This record gives sequence, structure tokens and C-alpha cells, in this order.
Amino acid sequence: MVKVQNLPQKARSTLGSARARAAGKGSAQSAGQATGQATGQATDQATDQATDQATGRAPVKGPVQSPSKRPARRSTAEARRGSILAAALTVFASHGFAAARLDDVAARAGVAKGTLYLYFRDKEALFEALVRSAVSPLLQHMSKVAAAPEISPLQALETFFALFAREVLGTERKLLLRLIVAEGPRFPAIAEFYYREVVTHGLRIMRALAERAAREGAFTSDAAARFPQLIVAPLLVAVLWDGLFARIDPLDVEGLLRAHRQVLTGKPEEDAP
Repeated sequence: MVKVQNLPQKARSTLGSARARAAGKGSAQSAGQATGQATGQATDQATDQATDQATGRAPVKGPVQSPSKRPARRSTAEARRGSILAAALTVFASHGFAAARLDDVAARAGVAKGTLYLYFRDKEALFEALVRSAVSPLLQHMSKVAAAPEISPLQALETFFALFAREVLGTERKLLLRLIVAEGPRFPAIAEFYYREVVTHGLRIMRALAERAAREGAFTSDAAARFPQLIVAPLLVAVLWDGLFARIDPLDVEGLLRAHRQVLTGKPEEDAP
């Protein structure tokens, strides 16, 4: 960690101003967070200055940055944010939401705790950003597939199953789902957030897909349209089974999904699209 006395004058001024503002609010938490943010800013300023000196680049004076330098710094900030989110997933999954500490996330990401506050105001904001970054791209992709008229309902269903197997069961995203199952009852706020951001959108996509499949005769009934949870049920079973029983009795996920499709369509496997 960069010591305050080794920071450039501008960085020391930033840190001092933040401490003064936080102290004026009379809140120990606000003071700690503001100091952490300022320390992160100061550390980043010092790091940028040291990099300039090491590479022989003259520091840019004034508020205007060199155009060639802006993309590099933006890329660095995005990479740092991604590292923090990856570290947060591991820490949350290992310790649970309550026991997870921002100090552990910062240490695993290789950044100062103050730097972490530059991106996320608290643990709840970090968790929410983690959910959005992990799930939103998958929901957006599936929404496009389900809405495409040239793709049949069964083809869209196969795409959904394959996407889930590859991008959730095959990655650390499954840890996030397990965390929600384990911690949701103890922390209703995070369960409500996950329901609002993920479950409602996923069920809306599945309901529309099932309604279309029922109209076109691809499904044997409208049961899945009335209860779209039926479509995703085996996927949740696969996630829970993987975490609890995989070492004892590995689950044939592909076989499970093939059997599930047969239940929905009433068609034997050889008639698959």
C-alpha cells in the first residue's frame, strides 16, 4: 500500500479534503468510506505517476488528459472492476453474504480497500453489480432467441438448455445461484433483488416461449405456460445436485434435459429437432 507521506501533493490534498468532509458529517462509517475512497484515488494517482516515470512519459499537467492515454486508463479501470467482481464471487460463495468482508474481496482482487469503494459504495452494491454482470448478458441473449420468429420453440428451448449448461453449470456462475438459495431466506433483500433482476425476466421469457409452443402444438399442453417454473426446474436441480451430490453420484445433465424435453413435448428422443 502507498503511504500517505509518499503520495504527490495533489493526492495528499484529495485525501485531506475527503477526511475533513467525512468528519463534518459526524458519521464514523461515512468517514471510513470517504477516507477509503480518497485513499483509493490517491493510490491510483500515485500509481499513474509512478508508471509515467518508469516508462519515461512526462506527466500531463492540468485536468486535460492526452487522448492516447484515456483509452488505456479506461481499459485499466474496466479490468480492475472485473477483477473485483471475480474476487467478490469467490468470497461470497466461500463465506456467505453475511461473513463476506470487503477487505477479503480487495485482497483477492489485488487492490486497496479504498480502490474498491471507487466502484461500489458498500457490500450490497457490490453484490448487486455481481448479479447483473453475471446474469444480464445471458437473459438478453435468451430473450432475442425466444423472440426470433425463424427459430422454433423447441429450437429455442434447446438453445436455452445448452446456454445454461455451458454458461452456468460450466462456470462459477453456478456459485451465485447456490448463494441465493443458501442465503436468500436469511437476507430477504438479496432474494428480492435476485427475483426482481433475474427471476421475473427469466419467467417472462419462458412463459412466452411456452405459450408459443402450446399454440403451435410443440408442447402437449399449456401447463408450462401457466407454470413456466416447470421449464427451469431441472436446471435448478442440476445446480443443487452438482453442489451436494456430484462426488457421490454425478448427474447426467444432458440425459436429464433430454428426458425433460420429452415430458414437455410428448415426443421420443429421435423426433428431436
